[in-house]
Amino acid sequence: MIKYYYSILRERVQKDRGTAIVLASIAILSLDLIMRLVDGRSQTHVFATYLWDGLVIGLAIGLAGVGLSLTYSILKFANFAHGDMITAGGFSGWVAVFAVVGAGKFDMKNLLLVGAGKPINVTELGISVSTTPVAILFGLIVAIAGTILLTLFIDRFVFRPMRHHNDGIALLIASIGVSLALRYGLAFVFKTQNRGLTAASLTASYSIPVGTGSIHIDLGEITLVVVAIILMVCVHIFLQYSTLGKAMRAMADNRDLALITGIPTEKIVRATWIIGSSLTGAAGFLIMLERGTIQFNFGWLILLFIFAAVIIGGIGSVYGAIAGGIVIGFTSTISLIWIPADLANVAVFTVMILVLLYKPEGLFKGVTTA
Repeated sequence: MIKYYYSILRERVQKDRGTAIVLASIAILSLDLIMRLVDGRSQTHVFATYLWDGLVIGLAIGLAGVGLSLTYSILKFANFAHGDMITAGGFSGWVAVFAVVGAGKFDMKNLLLVGAGKPINVTELGISVSTTPVAILFGLIVAIAGTILLTLFIDRFVFRPMRHHNDGIALLIASIGVSLALRYGLAFVFKTQNRGLTAASLTASYSIPVGTGSIHIDLGEITLVVVAIILMVCVHIFLQYSTLGKAMRAMADNRDLALITGIPTEKIVRATWIIGSSLTGAAGFLIMLERGTIQFNFGWLILLFIFAAVIIGGIGSVYGAIAGGIVIGFTSTISLIWIPADLANVAVFTVMILVLLYKPEGLFKGVTTA
C-alpha cells in the first residue's frame, strides 16, 4: 500500500515539478512553525494575534472584493473606480456619524466635512462602538445607501452609454477616469489630511489568555468580523435561493443565452450594482471603523490587494473573492514570523504570483458568479 501511494506521488511530482516545489515549501514552513511554537522561539499568543489580525484583514478585503467580483462576472470589465467607491462610502457614513453625535456641540458645517475645516478632538466627540452604537449603525446604513446612489449615478451617465458597445477596454479606461474624479473630488471637499474617527480610550477591548500571554481584541474589530460574515451569508442566500440571484448567476455564465431566454439583463445589471455597491460601502465604513482613521486615498491604496484577492480566489467568483481575501489576510500576518513587517506585502504578492503560475483559474476553478 505504501509503495502504491509512493509511486502515485512520484509520478505526480515528475509530471508537475513546480507544484511539488510549492507544496514542499508549504510543508517545510508549516513544520518550522510547529517547531518554533514547541521550543518557544515563537510565542503562542503572538501566533494567535497574527491569526486574529489575519482574519480581520482577510474579511475586510474579502467583503470589498465581492463587489468587484460581481461587477466583473456580470459586466465583464475590471472596475478601477472600485477603490474610490470604498472611500466615498466610508466618507458618507462617517459624515452621518459625526453629524449625529456632534449635533448641538460642534459646528455642523465642520461636522459635515468630518473635521476638515477645523480639527475635531475625537475623544471630546466620544465616538466608539461601545459609547455610540446607534450612531455607528446609522453611519453603516448611510454608507451603504450613499454608495448605492453614487454607483447608480455613475452607471447611468458613464458606464451604461458605453456598455452596449461590448468593449471591456473602453469601460476599464472609463473606470480609471471615474476613479480619478472621485478621489480628487473627495480631496477637494474633505481635504487631504489623515484624521481620527474614534476615541481609542473609549473603545471597549478584551484580553483573551493564550499560552503565556494574551491577545487583545477591540470592539471595532469584532464589529467588522461579525457584520462582514452576516453580509457574506446574506449574499450567499440571495445568489443561491432567490429568483433574481439565480438569474444573475445565469447571466454571468452566458450573457447571450440569458438574453435569448428572456432574462431582463438591464434589471440584472442594476441589481449587480446595488448589491456590489452596498457591500463596497459597508466595507469602506467598517475598515475605517477598525482603523480609526480616514483619508481621501484610502480605497486606492488597498485596491491592489482587493484585485489580488479576486485573482487568487478566481476572477468572477464571489466565494473566491472571500477566500482570496482571507488568504491575503493570513499571509500578510503569519509571514511576519519569518520576515520583517516591511516585506509582508512581498509575501502577499508572491502568493498571488504562485497562484497565477500553477492555478491561473484561481482557487475556485470554473466558477463565475458563485
